Amino acid sequence: MTRLSLAEQLAAKHRDETLAELVAASTWDRYIVMQAVLIYGSTNDTWSANDLRDLLPEQGQGFLGAAISGMRGAGLIRRIHGDEVPSTLKSTHGHGLKVWSLTGHGHRLAARDHQTGAAA
Repeated sequence: MTRLSLAEQLAAKHRDETLAELVAASTWDRYIVMQAVLIYGSTNDTWSANDLRDLLPEQGQGFLGAAISGMRGAGLIRRIHGDEVPSTLKSTHGHGLKVWSLTGHGHRLAARDHQTGAAA
C-alpha cells in the first residue's frame, strides 16, 4: 500500500470536500450549468470550460467539470481529440483544457428545450 505525502493527503481532503459540496449543490445549480453548456454548444461549434466559466454564476462554476463529465457520459457532448486550450483561470497556471462539441443528441435536446422551455 502506497503512503501519501502530507501534501497529497491535504489535496485529497480538499478534493473530497469539494466533491461533497458539489453533491450537496442544489438542482437549480446543476440545471443552470447544464443549460449553459447546451445553449453555448448549440451556437458554437467547439468550446472549452474557459468559454463557459464567465457565463455562470459563481456557485455554478464549481460544478462545470462534473457537468461536462456527466454530459459526456450521457452522450450529449464529445471531446474534440487532440485539441486543448490553456486554462484562463489563474489558479490553474494555464493547464490544458479539453475542447468539446455537442453531439447530434445534444443538439436535438438543446433545440427541444429551446422550443419548449423545458429542463434538460
